[in-house]
Amino acid sequence: MKKPNILLITSDQQHWNTLGAFNSEIKTPNLDRLVKEGTTFTRSYCPNPTCTPTRASIITGMYPSQHGAWTLGTKLLENVHTVGEDFHEAGYHSALVGKAHFQPLASTEQYPSLEAYPVLQDLDFWKENNGPFYGFDHVELARNHTNESHVGQHYALWMEEKGCLNWRDYFLPPTGTMDRSILHKWPIPEKYHYNTWIAERTNALLEQYKEDDQSFFLWSSFFDPHPDYLVPEPWDTMYDPKQLTIPVVTPGEHDQNPPHFHLTQMEQPDFAPWKEGEFGIHGYHSHSVLYSEHDRKQLVATYYGMISLMDKYIGNILNKLDELGLADNTIVVFTTDHGHFFGQHGLQAKGGFHYEDLIKIPFIVRFPGKVPAGATSPAIQSLVDLAPTFLSLCGISIPHNMTGLDQSQVWCGQKSQARDHAICEFLHTPTTIHQKTYVDERYKITVYYNQTYGEIFDLQEDPGEIRNLWDKPEYQTLKSELLLKYIWAELGKESMGMPRVWHA
Repeated sequence: MKKPNILLITSDQQHWNTLGAFNSEIKTPNLDRLVKEGTTFTRSYCPNPTCTPTRASIITGMYPSQHGAWTLGTKLLENVHTVGEDFHEAGYHSALVGKAHFQPLASTEQYPSLEAYPVLQDLDFWKENNGPFYGFDHVELARNHTNESHVGQHYALWMEEKGCLNWRDYFLPPTGTMDRSILHKWPIPEKYHYNTWIAERTNALLEQYKEDDQSFFLWSSFFDPHPDYLVPEPWDTMYDPKQLTIPVVTPGEHDQNPPHFHLTQMEQPDFAPWKEGEFGIHGYHSHSVLYSEHDRKQLVATYYGMISLMDKYIGNILNKLDELGLADNTIVVFTTDHGHFFGQHGLQAKGGFHYEDLIKIPFIVRFPGKVPAGATSPAIQSLVDLAPTFLSLCGISIPHNMTGLDQSQVWCGQKSQARDHAICEFLHTPTTIHQKTYVDERYKITVYYNQTYGEIFDLQEDPGEIRNLWDKPEYQTLKSELLLKYIWAELGKESMGMPRVWHA
């Protein structure tokens, strides 16, 4: 029998509770279809709540502290082993369409970056370059979120091929000319939106693989709903802000939390002790105190509109799988790279706050006849497990350097769980927020480098994470137990890249 195909579909910065199947205030009919036809894992976590580290973990099967791309602005070195290499050796074709973000926007002589200026906007270069790239045989890349100024690469070429020669009008300077004051409604026509590009190019590759009768590993990597909050019409008015329920901070909930939590609720906070360049917590737009209730509701309405638009084009891809007769032998996984705050705990966007809103993610697996349909599972998942699980399901040996776990039997309903915990890292220099979180079936503990403060939450009794138990005298035994479990978990994820071949 022909080996199964892999189709990985990811969004960017999507809150776990933004699927219409579980949240009546948002419409995602195509993701809801995946929910009905596959298994939704309700306890899934990212290994880092920012883009580069988690995306590098997806293709390496290693944690950020192991593969080296430990924060934004770092680079995944080209000599790090990736899952695409394993698929290539097994005779698969592999491709990535959309966002990569394995490299920084800045390029140096020691650490050059193809995703950086000026190469990023050198369209002549990208006309001749489609890979290989980090183990993918073929790539079609872009870098921007909505109207960001770093538009270029294959997306810009596609817009020109479609006749959109004035594409710079829809993006910010220095590449474009768009007015920075435009909010919520992005004037770009939907037919030139990057969702359209990703779906069209994904479907073209699916057609090619079908024609060539080739097994494939294909990653369709969407950019939304990562801020800025912009979406073309009519999606900008799909949701009435007045009808939306938005989260708010609970008075006093940060009283027992570390100092940087308090600062996010001040109108003019001093983040100086935690700042270092753009990578301190001030760089993540973390506080919502500056937004009125109306503005916060409008942000959520636009955010939901971005998700619904993306859902439409995910549907186009799923329909193409059906049309080509590929669906029955294709493992489809939908997830995101990390979560998002839109008012929870008084926070916006992302940063050094390991609440479930930021580190827990939507996660759906569909494989007809193998993965139970219409099921939900509380089995803990981590994005670091994707690479080894994909390889296992395709009958390919898992490299020793991958420290993620094989979840194939859990996905197929043959085991209740493969892991009893997840670890999330937010790795920064000691002068910024440097933290790690261990979360198990019931409890979550977060520790900070060189600090005596921390967080413990009982997710069973306090799912909203309002009551930090770290300093409560009656929970000191629990703290000791969780710290020991965290240490064991750290030891358990150490890489054993070289197999032992002799005893002496």
